[in-house]
This record gives sequence, C-alpha cells and structure tokens, in this order.
Amino acid sequence: MKVIIVGLGRMGKGLALNLVKKGHQVTAIDYKQETLDDLGPDFKGSKILGFGFDRDILSKAKINQVDAVVSCTQSDEVNAVVARIAKNIYRVPRVIARLYDSSKADIYRRLGIQTISTTTWGIERATEIITFNRLDSVFEMGNGNVNLVRIEVPALLVGHRVNEITSLGEIHVVSISRINKTFIPTSGTILEADDVLYISLISSAISKLKSMLDIV
Repeated sequence: MKVIIVGLGRMGKGLALNLVKKGHQVTAIDYKQETLDDLGPDFKGSKILGFGFDRDILSKAKINQVDAVVSCTQSDEVNAVVARIAKNIYRVPRVIARLYDSSKADIYRRLGIQTISTTTWGIERATEIITFNRLDSVFEMGNGNVNLVRIEVPALLVGHRVNEITSLGEIHVVSISRINKTFIPTSGTILEADDVLYISLISSAISKLKSMLDIV
C-alpha cells in the first residue's frame, strides 16, 4: 500500500516507521530537513522537503497514485487543507487528519475525512484505518473456528440497525469504532457512515456475513 504522511511530529514519525515496518510504501513530507533526517536509518521510504498543502509537493509525492494520505502537522487548519485537497481533488481512497480541537470532528466527518487525536492511540488507529481490507481477520480463537473480523460499514447498511447483521450463535457485532471512540453496541444501535465494525463469527458463517454485507 502507498501512503503519504504530512508532518513528522511524534505521531507522524511513529506512523511512518510503523507502516514501513509492516511493508508499506511511505512518502514522508515535512518543511524541516532535520525532521526528515530524524526518521533515522530504519525508515526505508521516500522523504520530501516542503509544505504538504503545496500541490507541487503533493504531485512530487505522486499523490495521484497513493492509497492513503495522513496529515498530522501541528495545525488543524493545515491538516484540513491537506485532507480536503487529497479527498476532493485527487480522490485518495483513505484520508485522515490529525485533530487537536475535537469540537471540529463533525465538520471533518461531513467532509468525508476521518480524524485521529491522541498520539499513541492515533498511530495504531491510523495504521488500522489505512491497512485493513474490506473484511479483515483480526484474531482467530481456538483452532480458527471463531474469528474476529473488522470492516468499514458498507454504504447500503448506513442507517440500519446492528441486529440486521446478527445471527444468533453465528455472527455478533462486538464493537464499533466511530469518530475516535470505540463502544459496545446494542441490537438497536444505528450504523453510521465510516463506522468500523468488529464482528465475531464462526468460520462456517463467513459466507452468510458476506451476504449480509453485500461483499464478495
């Protein structure tokens, strides 16, 4: 997977190194050379000196070819600009913005931009958002008879209830991640756009789950 990371503070640096370690192609952008150098010898990706909201810099980073852009500078405003350019102009599939002012989360969300906040949790959450497949196995229990999988809620299920993707003894929605929070849903919880579902299921029910989610 190809990822651009704009801003290499604690979070940007940690995310860049984490993704490279997992085998992804990362391009890091920062306006300070010493910050780029601070990535160290373990960083095997590309480094570009410049401002992440500069379209010439983004073109140099081949933004039209990437799978995800994460903007995690120290400015909410800069992160918003970078994220909107990536989302609206280059149609990057996954766009994430670091957010210091949590009161703006709803605004970002309406723009189709996912947000992350705290540094340590944010690195793991951003990695998760960027890298998981449509139906990604997170953990196998026992001899693989029971699985925990995650998936971003399909558009056709937005506005529907959790119980519509539940099958007694076979499929159960364990938790939902929504706007930087993870919670345990009830059967009547309404699914919203950009929700990430964690679902436990028996191995023999995988086809049934895919049918419920209308995926192949």
